[in-house]
Amino acid sequence: MTTLRTAIIGCGKVADFHAKAFVNLPDSQFVAVYDRNLQRAQKFAEPYKVHAYDDIRAMISKEHIDVVSICTPHPAHAAPAIEAMKAGAHILVEKPMASSLEDCDAMLAVAEQEHKKVGVISQRRFYRPCMRIKQAIDAGKIGKPVLGAVRMLGWRDKPYYDSDPWRGTWDGEGGGVLVNQAPHQLDLLLWYMGEVDEVYGVWRNFNHPYIEVEDTAVAVIKFKNGALGNVVVSNSQNPALYGKVHVYGDNGAGVGVQTDGGAMFIAGMSTITEPPYNDLWTVEDEADKLESWKKEDSDFFNSVDSMHYYHQLQVEDFLKAVIEDGTPLVDGYEGRRTVELFTAIYRSTKDDAVIKFPLHASQDR
Repeated sequence: MTTLRTAIIGCGKVADFHAKAFVNLPDSQFVAVYDRNLQRAQKFAEPYKVHAYDDIRAMISKEHIDVVSICTPHPAHAAPAIEAMKAGAHILVEKPMASSLEDCDAMLAVAEQEHKKVGVISQRRFYRPCMRIKQAIDAGKIGKPVLGAVRMLGWRDKPYYDSDPWRGTWDGEGGGVLVNQAPHQLDLLLWYMGEVDEVYGVWRNFNHPYIEVEDTAVAVIKFKNGALGNVVVSNSQNPALYGKVHVYGDNGAGVGVQTDGGAMFIAGMSTITEPPYNDLWTVEDEADKLESWKKEDSDFFNSVDSMHYYHQLQVEDFLKAVIEDGTPLVDGYEGRRTVELFTAIYRSTKDDAVIKFPLHASQDR
C-alpha cells in the first residue's frame, strides 16, 4: 500500500481539520507543518508530534513531502502553493482556491509545468443530500436542469471580524460573503448547472461599517446550456438563517438541499448546528422519500464527527487521486470556476454591466 508523506502550510484555525484527516487516513503519514511564524508552527506541531518549519522548501525537501494542504488566508494561497509544487509536492487548497483569478491561473500553470495535482476543499459536495442531487441530475430524473438558485442568509458580528486581523479586508480576505461564506453554495450550483455564459451581479455593505468588503450580493446567471440561475447571499441577516441550493428541471421536477441551518459554521469558532438535508424533492415516484431520507441522513450525520468527517472524505479523495494518478472530485479547474463566478459579480458591480464568460485574470475587480 502506498503511503504519502503529508504536511500543512499555515497553522490557523482550519489547519486542525487537515491535520486530523492526515493523522486518521491510512494513505497518509503526517510529518510536518509550516508557518511563517516558527513559534506558531511549533505550538501547532507539538500535539501531533510532527516537525515545525518556517521554510517551505526545506520542509518539503527534508521531510520528502508528497502532499501539502494550503491553509493560509485566501489571498495568501498562491505563493506557498507555487513554492510547494516547485519543491515537489501536490497541493490541496482550502476554499476558495484564491481571491483572484490571477492567483488561480498562476497555480494552475505551475501545476501543469511541474506535473502536480491541485485540489480545492469543498467538502459539502460529500454530504449525502448533495450527492443525491448530483446523482438525480446525472440520471435525468429532473430532465434538463433549467433553473438553479442559491440562498445563503446569515449573520457575522463584530467579534467575528475582530477574531483575525485579515477578516473583512480586501487585502487580507479578498472579499466578503462571496469569498468566505458563499463558495460552498456557489460550487454546488456550478457542479449541478454546468458552464456559465454570463452574469449580472451587485454587491453592497448594508450593516457592517467596520469592514471594507461586501456583506450582501445578488446575481443573475445565464448558463451555456440555456439554463438560468439566481444567487442571493448575505451576512447581514440577524439571526443566522440558512444556506440552500435548489435545482429545477424542464420536466417540472425540483431537487434541493439545505446545506447549513441555524448558525452558520465558523472553522475553529463554532460547531455545525443542524444536519444538511434535502428540503425539496418532487421527482416522480420519489417525493414521498423526503422524510425518510432526512431522518437517515440526519442520523448518519449525527453518528460521525461531522466537524471533521467530510473534510476527511475530501482529503481521502485527493490522496487517492495522487496515488492512482486520477482526478480529484474538486480539482483546481473546478476550484477556479467558483473564483470566476464571484469575480464576475465584483466586475459587474464595478462596471454596471453584464459580464461575459470566460473571464481572464486582468482587472479582477
